[in-house]
Amino acid sequence: MSSESREPSEEQLRAAYEEEIKRLRVEHILLENVAALANLGMRRTGLAPGTESERDPEQVRLAIESIRALLPVLEQTAPSQISAIRDAVSQLQIAFVKIGGQAARAGAAEAGAAGSGAAEAGAAGSGAAEAGAAESGVARPGGPGEGAAPQPEPSKPGEPGPAQRSGRLWVPGQ
Repeated sequence: MSSESREPSEEQLRAAYEEEIKRLRVEHILLENVAALANLGMRRTGLAPGTESERDPEQVRLAIESIRALLPVLEQTAPSQISAIRDAVSQLQIAFVKIGGQAARAGAAEAGAAGSGAAEAGAAGSGAAEAGAAESGVARPGGPGEGAAPQPEPSKPGEPGPAQRSGRLWVPGQ
């Protein structure tokens, strides 16, 4: 056997692991976790084709609340990612309502104030890479609605959407 085909020793693996840990930063782990929460939360909406059986509104709510809880920390440590994160939370909230989830409970008013830029971020768009990965599970109109209320007709350009018409969506300046 040549030395090239040998597996690394436990000591070599440990040294490689230590080197990796030295390079890691907590904010990177936080961003990875937020992206994972957003992706998993979107999957748990059951709106993407093939995920209907995975629908779990409680898991979606938990993902939303978890990301919101991390927002104040991320505003300090990763300010360039905040608009993408807020956009992902907004998309999750919209999907949550689509699947019949109840509007966020009492903590929503407090967290809504902290995440009030979500509507702005959604309108402005973003191209941030880490949190932008959360957008890969974005719900598309016309998804499966088995057992759900009939879908309202889509808004015409320039008209307010269903959330705005219902009065449940806060829009800055209105």
